[in-house]
Amino acid sequence: MNNEKGMGYLEKYRRYYAKSTKLYFEDGLGYRRINKLIPVSITTLKRWCDSFAEENGITMEKKVHKEQKKSDLKVSESIGLPNDIKSLHLRIPWIHKLLTLQILEIETLKTNHMKQSLFLMILIIVSSCTQNRSINRAAKDQLTPIDLAEVKVGGEIGRRIDITVKNNLLLLDVDKEFLPPFQKKDGRDGSYKALGKLIDATVKMAYYTGDTTVIALKNHLISEIISTQGADGYIGNMIPENRMWKVWDLHEMNYIIYGLISDYKLFGDKQSLEAAKKAADFIIKNWSLMPADWEKTTEIAAFVSVTGLDRTMITLYDVTGDKRYLEFEIKQRNLPNWDPGIAIGRRPLVEGHTYAYLASCLAQLELYRIQPDEKLLNPVMKAMNFITTKDGMGITGGIGQAEIWTDDQDGGRDLQETCSTCYQIRVYENLLRLKGDSRYGDIMERTIFNTLFGAQSTDGRRLRYFTPFEGNREYCGECCCTGNFRRIISELPSMVYYRSGNGVAINLYSSSTAHIKMEGGLSIAMKQETDYPNSGKVVIRVDPSKPASFPVKLRIPSWCGSARISVNGKPSETTCTPGTFSVIERSWKAGDQLVLDMPMEWRLVQGRKRQAGRVAVMRGPLVFCLNPKQNESLAPKEASDLGRIVIDLASIEQTPVPDSTVRPGGIGCRLKAGTIVGAMGNAKNITLTLTEFADPGGRCIYFKVPDLTTAVADELTRPWK
Repeated sequence: MNNEKGMGYLEKYRRYYAKSTKLYFEDGLGYRRINKLIPVSITTLKRWCDSFAEENGITMEKKVHKEQKKSDLKVSESIGLPNDIKSLHLRIPWIHKLLTLQILEIETLKTNHMKQSLFLMILIIVSSCTQNRSINRAAKDQLTPIDLAEVKVGGEIGRRIDITVKNNLLLLDVDKEFLPPFQKKDGRDGSYKALGKLIDATVKMAYYTGDTTVIALKNHLISEIISTQGADGYIGNMIPENRMWKVWDLHEMNYIIYGLISDYKLFGDKQSLEAAKKAADFIIKNWSLMPADWEKTTEIAAFVSVTGLDRTMITLYDVTGDKRYLEFEIKQRNLPNWDPGIAIGRRPLVEGHTYAYLASCLAQLELYRIQPDEKLLNPVMKAMNFITTKDGMGITGGIGQAEIWTDDQDGGRDLQETCSTCYQIRVYENLLRLKGDSRYGDIMERTIFNTLFGAQSTDGRRLRYFTPFEGNREYCGECCCTGNFRRIISELPSMVYYRSGNGVAINLYSSSTAHIKMEGGLSIAMKQETDYPNSGKVVIRVDPSKPASFPVKLRIPSWCGSARISVNGKPSETTCTPGTFSVIERSWKAGDQLVLDMPMEWRLVQGRKRQAGRVAVMRGPLVFCLNPKQNESLAPKEASDLGRIVIDLASIEQTPVPDSTVRPGGIGCRLKAGTIVGAMGNAKNITLTLTEFADPGGRCIYFKVPDLTTAVADELTRPWK
């Protein structure tokens, strides 16, 4: 039963509304208040249920599953449903799979007739939500993310979210900087505004924060862009003769479509979905008109010019079930056969563009879930192996130079494009869900805490296009990178906790809370208390809604060789192997507590290629840098000179020093270093405090060392399967 039909039934029974009945439901989108109920006969209700099941291919079960019976019966008895309604409720366990409903408050339910209508309303809600239900996946994920609204994140991750909203997003003048080109539609030069990226980020931030100001901004952006859409579906900013084929127009449009889809998925706005479909239909209708020499005239490969389009179309198919969008990707875009290989250097057509490559990989990963074919994984695994085993990734987690694949480990100038950084994190997270390999979480963490946060000023206001680890770092104006930065920041809350089978997995460590709904009416409240990444101690409170047995999986980072776990104050016998999830499976009850202790030690990490013979200083996931302004004698020196400073492991003070350069409560690395030319070993003539890599004044991360055998290889440079 689709959404329209479900609402048709609602209209049919509107005249039967009961009065003075207020009911609260909790679903995946937060709290919803139902003010009116629709009483019908039990016979009608049963017939409707049977019809719904038949239309959706659902087998009605005649016997109650034992594990589900108790929770369902408890709900039924709590509202005093009549016996035949109880029986019917118990015979429809798939309701819990379609939509988790918890009855929170009932002000009045005066008659059996009204009690019957309660169940009907549940059914209406279920049927109306099936339109927004994802299609069946042929390839199942190992991990399932938690709804954005069910997670609240603190710590440095949470602070970055907050300052991005308050000091960046809400300070934008969207009516001056973003909307006018789309209202005028007079574009001629292919300039890019990144409005779609802004919409997508604002939708997710509005949903996560629930902030009325952010919601108002979201609504304004959505209503304004929809009002500019042409009757033919065009939603870009170009004059008619430049539409689609002027470079970046398709790129711009597809992100607008994606943002509209996000609004529909999170806020249920059908107008956004209809606008998205119209715009996508415009693209499909006109695709065959692509000029034969399009790549030649734009000097950009097609997959680069339409970056993001493939994932947008797959997502639209996901929410609508309309196979035209899937067929477009398979037949017109030939997505299943896309596999250009890793092109190093800025070649003609910019085919080695890292952001565009990873965006296509992301689309292939989504297609793989729908139509599993191992060849769809080849491009992304080529990228993973290049990044980790062939020097494609810098030590801070970023990749590429001048937006292109590189493997020489150069550290300066146009290094680590922010768009690419954001899509790295998305690809890693996607693979984490698909494969359940915790090492994807390791590389996510490294990239987030260093390159991603390094792309933002410490107050959140300014952003970077590139974030080199050697030399000066510059801020940029509004562009694709600023748009993608806000988008990935808005997605971080969904990367902390996951469902894993009948249990929970924790991927990122940060003070946070989560409310996780499981099958069978079980809900689990999780809370992390930690100052991570200052230390590796994480207290995790596990509060199930009722005593239950399930596994809790904790990511043990590859850098930590001596992690320990205790449960309710007693050491756990669970094995903690670096680069894996440690699994604690037991019967949990409210008030249980896990403590994960990941000792952090300073380590010197070997440089590679251009950085050979030097070392970087790391502790946990953090890379530390030298800000020469912290020492007057070093301020005039160039980055190349700073890289000749000599350090050694023994000269580092074991306890980090407080340093708020990057964040409140941050840490620094104090050590004795040598700057005397020709000295044997470390002269230790100067005391330095290295700061976290996100320090905007950082100029250097690699230093000389007297004995390279004291350094270790980067733990993330192992092959991937």
